[in-house]
Amino acid sequence: MMSDHDRKSYYEKDDQEEIYAPNNNNSLYSNGTLHYCSIYSQRTLHETKGWDSFREFPPKQDSGSMESQKCLEFTVRLLKILAYAVTFVVVLGSGVIAKGTVLFMTSQLKKDRRLAYCNRNLGRDKQFIVSLPDEERVAWMWALLAAFAIPEIGTVIRAVRICFFKSSKRPTSAQFIVVFVAESLHTIGLGLLFFKILPELDVVKGAMITNCLCIIPAILGLLSRNSRDSKRFMKVIVDMAAIVAQVTGFIVWPLLENKPVLWLIPIASLCISLGWWENYVTRQSPIGIIKSLGRLKEELNHSRYYSYRFMSIWKILLFLMCILFSIWMEGDDPAMFFQLFNAGFGPHNIVVEEIQIQTGGTMIPDLVNATLTGDSVEIAAVYKSAFYVLLIQMFAAYFCYIFGKFACKILIQGFSYAFPINLVIPLVVNFLIAACGIRNGDNCFFHGTIPDYLFFESPPVYTLSDFISRQMAWVWLLWLLSQTWITIHIWTPKAERLASTEKLFVLPMYNGLLIDQSMALNRKRDDQKNVKTEDLAEIEKEKGDEYYETISVQSDNTGASPKTIKSSDQITRIYACATMWHETKDEMIEFLKSILRLDEDQCARRVAQKYLRVVDPDYYEFETHIFLDDAFEISDHSDDDSQVNRFVKLLIDTIDEAASEVHQTNIRIRPPKKYPAPYGGRLSWVLPGKTKMICHLKDKAKIRHRKRWSQVMYMYYLLGHRLMELPISVDRKDVMAENTYLLTLDGDIDFQPHAVRLLIDLMKKNKNLGAACGRIHPVGSGPMVWYQMFEYAIGHWLQKATEHMIGCVLCSPGCFSLFRGKALMDDNVMKKYTLRSDEARHYVQYDQGEDRWLCTLLLQRGYRVEYSAASDAYTHCPEGFSEFYNQRRRWVPSTIANIMDLLADYKHTIKINDNISTPYIAYQMMLMGGTILGPGTIFLMLVGAFVAAFRIDNWTSFEYNLYPILLFMFVCFTMKSEIQLLVAQILSTVYAMIMMAVIVGTALQLGEDGIGSPSAIFLIALSSSFFIAACLHPQEFWCIVPGIIYLLSIPSMYLLLILYSIINLNVVSWGTREVQTKKTKKEIEQEKKEAEEAKKKVKNKSLLGFLQGVNSNEEEGSIEFSFAGLFKCLLCTHPKGNEEKVQLLHIASTLEKLEKKLETVERAVDPHGLSRGRKLSIGHRGSTNGDHGLDALAEDPENEHNSDSDTDTLSTVPREQRDELINPYWIEDQDLKKGEVDFLGQGELQFWKDLIDKYLYPIDANKEEQDRISRDLKELRDSSVFSFFMVNALFVLIVFLLQLNKDNLHFKWPLGVKTNITYDEVTQEVLISKEYLQLEPIGLVFVFFFALILFIQFTAMLFHRFGTLSHILASTELNWFCTKKAEDLSQDALLDKNAIAIVKDLQKLNGLDDDYDNDSGSGPHNVGRRKTIHNLEKARQKKRNIGTLDVAFKKRFFNMNANDGPGTPVLNRKMTLRRETLKALETRRNSVMAERRKSQMQTLGANNEYGVTGMVNNNLVVPRHRTSTANISVKDVFAEPNGGQVNRGYETTLGDDDESNSMRLQPRQNQVSFQGRY
Repeated sequence: MMSDHDRKSYYEKDDQEEIYAPNNNNSLYSNGTLHYCSIYSQRTLHETKGWDSFREFPPKQDSGSMESQKCLEFTVRLLKILAYAVTFVVVLGSGVIAKGTVLFMTSQLKKDRRLAYCNRNLGRDKQFIVSLPDEERVAWMWALLAAFAIPEIGTVIRAVRICFFKSSKRPTSAQFIVVFVAESLHTIGLGLLFFKILPELDVVKGAMITNCLCIIPAILGLLSRNSRDSKRFMKVIVDMAAIVAQVTGFIVWPLLENKPVLWLIPIASLCISLGWWENYVTRQSPIGIIKSLGRLKEELNHSRYYSYRFMSIWKILLFLMCILFSIWMEGDDPAMFFQLFNAGFGPHNIVVEEIQIQTGGTMIPDLVNATLTGDSVEIAAVYKSAFYVLLIQMFAAYFCYIFGKFACKILIQGFSYAFPINLVIPLVVNFLIAACGIRNGDNCFFHGTIPDYLFFESPPVYTLSDFISRQMAWVWLLWLLSQTWITIHIWTPKAERLASTEKLFVLPMYNGLLIDQSMALNRKRDDQKNVKTEDLAEIEKEKGDEYYETISVQSDNTGASPKTIKSSDQITRIYACATMWHETKDEMIEFLKSILRLDEDQCARRVAQKYLRVVDPDYYEFETHIFLDDAFEISDHSDDDSQVNRFVKLLIDTIDEAASEVHQTNIRIRPPKKYPAPYGGRLSWVLPGKTKMICHLKDKAKIRHRKRWSQVMYMYYLLGHRLMELPISVDRKDVMAENTYLLTLDGDIDFQPHAVRLLIDLMKKNKNLGAACGRIHPVGSGPMVWYQMFEYAIGHWLQKATEHMIGCVLCSPGCFSLFRGKALMDDNVMKKYTLRSDEARHYVQYDQGEDRWLCTLLLQRGYRVEYSAASDAYTHCPEGFSEFYNQRRRWVPSTIANIMDLLADYKHTIKINDNISTPYIAYQMMLMGGTILGPGTIFLMLVGAFVAAFRIDNWTSFEYNLYPILLFMFVCFTMKSEIQLLVAQILSTVYAMIMMAVIVGTALQLGEDGIGSPSAIFLIALSSSFFIAACLHPQEFWCIVPGIIYLLSIPSMYLLLILYSIINLNVVSWGTREVQTKKTKKEIEQEKKEAEEAKKKVKNKSLLGFLQGVNSNEEEGSIEFSFAGLFKCLLCTHPKGNEEKVQLLHIASTLEKLEKKLETVERAVDPHGLSRGRKLSIGHRGSTNGDHGLDALAEDPENEHNSDSDTDTLSTVPREQRDELINPYWIEDQDLKKGEVDFLGQGELQFWKDLIDKYLYPIDANKEEQDRISRDLKELRDSSVFSFFMVNALFVLIVFLLQLNKDNLHFKWPLGVKTNITYDEVTQEVLISKEYLQLEPIGLVFVFFFALILFIQFTAMLFHRFGTLSHILASTELNWFCTKKAEDLSQDALLDKNAIAIVKDLQKLNGLDDDYDNDSGSGPHNVGRRKTIHNLEKARQKKRNIGTLDVAFKKRFFNMNANDGPGTPVLNRKMTLRRETLKALETRRNSVMAERRKSQMQTLGANNEYGVTGMVNNNLVVPRHRTSTANISVKDVFAEPNGGQVNRGYETTLGDDDESNSMRLQPRQNQVSFQGRY
């Protein structure tokens, strides 16, 4: 007997997916030989008639997110290759220059050093030497001090900025002491090295000795090795060899040079290397003290900046003390360091002395013992040399650091960071040997380039063999190799894209004197990835589901410590949460295609990890939730039942079309599983990539409707119920919440998976990031869309980029944004978001702009909101004027209300939010002031433009512009919205024509005033900034073309729209996507009754009504007479009876019953409805023609779907008693297709009931409450309009009066001065007068105000573009042939680098079984040779394949053979891979197969003929069910005809209903195995 565990292992192997051999014979796995089961359960479709076999394929879309990006992709790849090359060159070049200049400085420090001097200007037949005076030496000491201090000052500035504008903890005394001791010893070691050791060595030895400065990191790295390290024994041996090599550096030069001062080398090396201790300790070390230091290191991350505010200053002072100490040790007065400062950097002389010419040629081997002749010459020193060399060193070190950090951020660290850093010393040594050799051969070689009295301390002149043997230069190679091993971690970076400086480096800045060692040893080595392949296996075990449920539900029942945080908890989990309402078919298709692309991407990443054993840092789990508002309507047969509306049916019907377009082949997704729910209902699909898509159907009679309440639903469901109620520890929940993200979407959004990945990058980079949004592109056609294209572009290019750079983005739009679960779950966010609107202000701030309010709540809790310009999404925008105005009518007041809320509480926000500062608040206040004064500003602009364009005076212009504004305000206050919008549209058209005249007039005025006028400068600056911004966004460049429409629309959008929004502040309806809903009979009768009463009231009020009398219909008289109908006289009146009406109603009801009985009889006689088909096709709504009736609002009950149900005979059968949570009426709707019906679990059911009871119960229509809110909204409107009007009126009045009196009160504009020269013939004098442009004070303020905003936005945009470019480069993968030759990469490297792309090719549904549906010779050169008839016949007879993406992958993967040529049979046509890649895939497949075979043999033992051991008895009777956490029956695994697994993501066909209860097993026909491979 098998244990439960064994059975579970067997039946759950590979999620019940089969393993396949490379041919098409069906067989089962048995007797230890691997065979292949049918990949598909093939089901025959409805037979296709020959005359109807013609095909239509889904078109390839080239709009929106699917638009061809080949040019952009090529450009980005080219830029990345350029980034590789440029960064490599800059890091290497600047590192060499920085190191060389430091050694040049130290060469000038030795006292009484003699240097051969160039005799070109002093006598060709003589030889000279020079010794540097103290002034020169002091100047170079100051240069070294500055080179050390500059990075430390940068550290102080960064620390102060973070401590004041962000936050940093105060360190404990123990932490501070450890940092103080380590940094002090590090600085003392640097002082000894640069002022005592290097001056005594030649520069070549000095460069070599810098490779011996990592002894402490080497020892700590050895002690930090633990048992989890792979190949630990070998690594320990190499560690010890590296330590020995480092130690040899302590003794080689002291022994060879015979200088006592060189014995300071061991002390200096130990002290310097102590500065990088943090990077080489870890908490995983088996040694207690190392473990303690590891804990201390983690604590220092929070207090580092607090400590280094003081530590950096102390290090500078300590380095200065080392300089003074070295001067004192040489017998000089330390005070000369300060006394000779001016002399050293000022004019001074250098004494050049003549020596006797020595025999032996021009070489001077021994200058120390040279004999002086007594003659000397004083020459003027190039006293700025030290300053110039210092500048070169400073910039070189800074560029090396900056470009190195850039390489780490964009993930080109191996080639452009590690490689050049390790090459610095070898190149420096080679250059120095060459330079010194040339100088020794010719003292005048560098004459004119380097002052002749300055040069490196040259090594003695030896032959190459002497240099290697006698100078022990070969030992330096050991030092170099040991440093390379100790810093090996920089070759294999593990940080995420765009990682912050704190994640990349231990210390925030670099060491300017040892730039290459600093960058190698300071680069963090513990930035581990979160995702591993074994994590996926762990999730699969815990899920136990036959389908891949993307968001795992985990428990702590694993035997581990309950507080243990699992690595799988850190896997990214994305919930796509879409709110839908009344989307059209095209909008739904775009949304569904985006979801299906994400599904495909997630499947590829999962399969790559599962089958190719590739660690994917971008792996994520994914699940889609759609919340469809107002999804139900009154049913056609009864007012007491509800059915889903046409939008739900449209969603169901369009998903197949969307899937066909994405996968480029005609496929059908299995009907959704239907769930009754307390809030309405639920539909659940399994997509081709095995991710779930769940549509929550909201019934507004059961749950609160509108977008904000849908957001509350998914926040509480996904974060409250699905996460907080997990039976796991708090620590695990905390980690999972941090890595759980809600992708908020609208129902018409269009995006690519890459866009989501970029937002995830931002989230991973900064744990304080609460939300991130992408670049939203409006989609549509017409002038309004063109206007919005420009408006969106400028808003994102300038405004959002500025908010991102100097503070936080204030609004992350709900149409495409990513929210961190942990941020939403924080105090005063989710809970406050459930606040019901009880005040007028709430309706404006909370319900009209819910996205902005949610971001405001996050900002007020200290979270950051960012913007990614590279994350593109496309959404449908309003195409009509009225719809646009209604949308902005919601947006404008809510934007003002939320920003005012943030500004009102700015002190608290600044205190709690590190990213919001006082300057940022001031910037927002300026923008808010500009928004409020916008109408007044535009009005004044129009007044001035009228004056310039039409040559009228100011008052006339003022009057002409005032009338239309007052008229529009009157219309807005007194008339309906339709009239308001009509007037706005008319005025907008008139203003657009006026603006054309204004533009001409302004151009003429600018021609008069000149290019220096304020208007000209501002206009040029504005247009230039827009143009440069467009050039910096090349893929969006054409968005600037509709700028002319934007210009013409300025009065409409900044004057009329603002007025319309403020005056309609009391209107809180949505305004867009409004449709008419079905009404019950009672509601229809009530409306008729109210209409009749209203009509009667109008009639009574009229004169004719008075003459005719008011009781003409309700009463009759016993005696009545009339005269030709002109008047009627009633005597003895009494109420009119209604017997006639009752009888008519009774007759109508009886006829309706008879009609339904006749329909029942017809169905019995004609069950297929053939005779009724024609009747139904005559324009009525029905399911026969597939029309969704989007324009039909009142469905005809005559056209019920031809179901076989008996419930249609409603007149004879009493209404069925229904339970809304068990058998609601809507669940039987035939338009929902034949999906399974399932029920929510008890826990989830209770959750929804509790949530609805507490937060989401429908708000009853209380007329008194509605009247109160209406009154409050009108009061709010009135007060807002009054304030708004008064502010703008005062502003206009002040500026206009100042304009009128400009001659008396003005400023003279210094630019654009006109000079008038006149000649007086009488007096013969030339009169020169200057005419200045006059600017009133307010105008001057506004010029500087807008200029400041423009400057801030333009500068921030430049920085943001650089950040975006870095992000794009970091996320761009180059093919292997772009960086290395394929031969240079191992098979594993080939596979790991391109695993996702390979899997995406192998899992394509299009082209499976060598049948490329949509690619049959479609090229223009093959038109005549297309096998059209063959393809049609083949398609007519083809069976539908039932499979998912991973099944398609496995068919190709397990049938792959690298020996069949570059294009194997499975991978022909467009799936051709290189032979190297095929070999790598085959090798990886073999290892996977071997692992599974070994696992199966261990758990199953020997298999019987049917591949089932221990479960099938002699009679082949198998228990129907088993007990396991996977909840899968044996029948589910094996019940298909070919023994394969049924894919639950695809449509079933006619044979599905008669599934056998017994297990069907087929004996294998032909055994085909991988002979000789396994």
